[in-house]
Amino acid sequence: MRIAYFTESLPPLTDGVARTFTRLAEYLNKRKIDFLFFCPMLPKEKEPWRDRVIHVPSVAFPLYRYYRVGLPNPFRLTPILDKFDPNIIQVAAPTPMGIFGQNYALKHKIPCVSSYHTHFVDYFPYYKFRWAEDWGWSFMRWFYNRTQAVFAPSHDTVSELRKRGFERLELWPRGIDRTRFSPRLRSDALRKKLGLGREKLLLFVGRMVQEKGLDELSHAVLALRKQGYRFHLAFAGDGPYRKVMEERLPQDHYFGFIQGRELHELYASSDLFVFPSTTETFGNVVLEAMASGLPVVGAAQGGSLDLVQPGVNGLLAQPLDGDDFARQVKNLLDNPKAVKRMAKAALETAARFHWPVINGRLLSHCQSFLMAKT
Repeated sequence: MRIAYFTESLPPLTDGVARTFTRLAEYLNKRKIDFLFFCPMLPKEKEPWRDRVIHVPSVAFPLYRYYRVGLPNPFRLTPILDKFDPNIIQVAAPTPMGIFGQNYALKHKIPCVSSYHTHFVDYFPYYKFRWAEDWGWSFMRWFYNRTQAVFAPSHDTVSELRKRGFERLELWPRGIDRTRFSPRLRSDALRKKLGLGREKLLLFVGRMVQEKGLDELSHAVLALRKQGYRFHLAFAGDGPYRKVMEERLPQDHYFGFIQGRELHELYASSDLFVFPSTTETFGNVVLEAMASGLPVVGAAQGGSLDLVQPGVNGLLAQPLDGDDFARQVKNLLDNPKAVKRMAKAALETAARFHWPVINGRLLSHCQSFLMAKT
């Protein structure tokens, strides 16, 4: 099997899409399955599959310059694809590069599948494009329905896409490496460095953009502190909304983009994970928090619904409701026994998401398209 992937996200980006394709590349490389990535991002030399990435010129995405949009040159990429001779193509986003991959597959009668990662249209209201939502969903539906299967990461996302007219939906959840994310990495030295005594450390991990629910989070934090609750809040991530949060919550901790051991220790050294985002298709960071032994307070919308079982491994607040988010955090701050019980359940939840099994199922789906073709 020879697979060509078209995506805008690979390392050194650290978002959920890049991490997902990194785990997939590791899986393919280990099993000696032939593959190529076409991407604007080029992983560092330490990645053993770096030579399988074809770098594509790009421009910065206007609304958030952290992301690049690939600009495929057919005169350059077509000969590379012809030589590689893929027998299946997977596209990840409705960009010029994703459309180029689809068109190549259609022209050469190659099975083409897609993976749905991001609710792009849900971001529109945050950037004053609410008027374009209907058009946005129509375009997304056109793009994904051109493929023979759409792999979505959570049951909630599958359900939403089905209601919006997406066809041939399949589940491709995410996994977790529990050797990297573990409560065993809890660091007393880090907690001391942050000035923690008996206070709890609440953690948010993700891009610092408004659509991650940061307005609701800051509202909840200020409301709880007004009630007399004492705790620290740490942010691991960066983005245009960081300055806003630093102005609202100047006494808290801002780590910026961190990864590797530093990130793993921060997860394990925290006490609660707070994540009010309503725009997640899965919530990789929620799973990372659970694998680190953290109960999660999330929003009752999006990918978190697949992971957070209220009262078992965390709590869910009403979407876009800072007051209710504060109530749910308060419930855990007031009940350390529940936190301990939920931490154990969070570890049990994370243990069910095993990358090799998950990616093995994806490859089995792809293999079935090849068998159907023959």
